Parts: sequence; structure tokens; C-alpha cells
Amino acid sequence: MPKEEKSKTQEKEITIYDLPGVGPATAEKLESAGYSDVMSIAVASPTELAEITGLTVAAARKIIQFAREQFNMSFVRGDEVLKQRQTVLKLSTGCKAVDDLLGGGFETGAITEAYGEFGSGKTQLGLTLAVRTIALEPDAKVVYIDTEATFRPERIIQIAQGMNLKPEDVLKSIFVARAFNSDHQMLLAEKVEDLIKKENQKVRTVIVDSLTAHFRAEFVGRGTLAERQQKLNKHMHQLLKLAQVYNICVYVTNQVMAKPDTFFGDPTAAIGGNIVAHTSTYRIYLRKGKAGSRVARMIDSPSLPEAEAVFYITPTGISDKPQ
Repeated sequence: MPKEEKSKTQEKEITIYDLPGVGPATAEKLESAGYSDVMSIAVASPTELAEITGLTVAAARKIIQFAREQFNMSFVRGDEVLKQRQTVLKLSTGCKAVDDLLGGGFETGAITEAYGEFGSGKTQLGLTLAVRTIALEPDAKVVYIDTEATFRPERIIQIAQGMNLKPEDVLKSIFVARAFNSDHQMLLAEKVEDLIKKENQKVRTVIVDSLTAHFRAEFVGRGTLAERQQKLNKHMHQLLKLAQVYNICVYVTNQVMAKPDTFFGDPTAAIGGNIVAHTSTYRIYLRKGKAGSRVARMIDSPSLPEAEAVFYITPTGISDKPQ
């Protein structure tokens, strides 16, 4: 077998149990701390790994070095990145104005954050995305992490019927999990990888509605801000890894707060601060418009300009025109 092919085979087969000095007990500690694959070990720090496993820093460094040798962790050329980008999909919302705002639709391999006050259309956009994903790829699966009891199968049925899809087939393709606290929410995000690897499910879209509800409720006051942001940062990077490794579209909704020190302009600000802002690939601000409309504004994107789109919530999801 050629050396290059052998290297690729090893990369696919090796697990954390194959790492030198890692027995079942140590592997269990690593997995419980979120280090479930060799790549997560390769990018860890020796001190962090030593604290988790109880090993010496030298032993942890040896494990990390072995993990890094399994991957080609060097630079790639810009044209190679362009080639990789050709696998990215655009998931249409069914609304031309919103699709144009997003450069063709929700992008796989990225996190799209939508924030806004209650009733601004965040959940409706998520439910529409869930059905549209399955309409685009009938064998695709959607994971819906529900933190505020907002998932309604009746609404899924309504949207599916409006698109001439079989509601029972659509519902069977959506995996829903109710998260009861922030730790449970983070664990569910980790379990998505098990759906893909162990159960061979073709997960195309992951929806978290809402991202910050539990974090906001559990960490109250400035004294807990650092801990909250640290956990939120870890959660966002879990989601980003899912998006990039498995070419998944991750859509998260976010709550807002009013900034009383804002004298000019809109005082509405998203929860999560710079942690969520920096990790999200696309950020959309949703607000209520005139005559029952909703307005989506592109706040941040690596390639798209700031712009606005007007849409309406209809029986078939979201639309350019009211019904």
C-alpha cells in the first residue's frame, strides 16, 4: 500500500484509545471532558490535558505529539481552499429576499446567528429551514436542540403541506431534543457527532433555539460573567467544529437585551457579547416591520455586504409576500 494511502487509512481508523499511554480509564476522562476524537487531542494544550487525565505534563505532551503526527496540520494554498469551498451548499428559505441577503441561502460549514426580540421570526425561520433542508435532500436529517419548548410539530406539518411534502416523512427526518440546562445543551451538541458516526445519519442542519436562554438564566450577575462566557465559548466552538468537519448548516437563535446607555440608534444588543459575535460566521438582526412584516438585516459576514430584507411569516414558512 502506498505511504499516502496508508496514512489516510490510519487517519480514519485511529481513535483516542489508540494513543500511547491512554488506557480505558484515561480515555473515559477525556471523553467526558469533550475530547472524543484524535483531532481534539491534537489541538489541546499539555497542561489542560494533564489536569483532565491526572497524567504528567510530559506524558500529556507525548500523547498530543502522537495525535498531531496522524494529521497533515500544515498550511494549504488559497486555490485548495477554493476547491474545498465547492462542497458548500446553500439551503434556500423559499423567500427570495432572505436568500439574496444570505448570498443564496443558509450556508453549510458555517454558523448563522439570528437575534431579535420575541416575535421577530427567529423560530419561524428555524422551522422553515428544517423543512427546506429535507425538501432539498430527502435523505438529509435535521437536529433541533430546543431550549425554550418552541418546537411545534404542528407547524412543521403546516409548512410541509404547503410545500407538497409528506408531513410524516419530514417529521421522521427531524431529531428533536429538549435541553433543560446549559450542560445538557452542550452534551446534546456533542451527541450530534454520535448520530453521524455511530448511527450513520446524514445530518445536514443543526438548529439551536435558543442558544443563550439557559446560560442567561443560570449565570446571573457580573461575578459569573467570566464563567458563563467560557462555557458559551466552548459550546460555540463545538458547534463550529460540527459545521466545518461535517459540512453542516448550524443555525442558532439568540436573545437580546436593551442597552440603557444608548441615546442614539437602536438600543437592542445580542446576548453573549463578543464570544458569540466572533464565532458566528453570519449574524442577522431580526425585527418587526410594518403591516405584519419582518425585517432581516445582515450585521456581519466574511463576504456579504450589510443589507436588509423584508419577509412575511406565512402558512408555508416565510415568503416575500403576505398571504
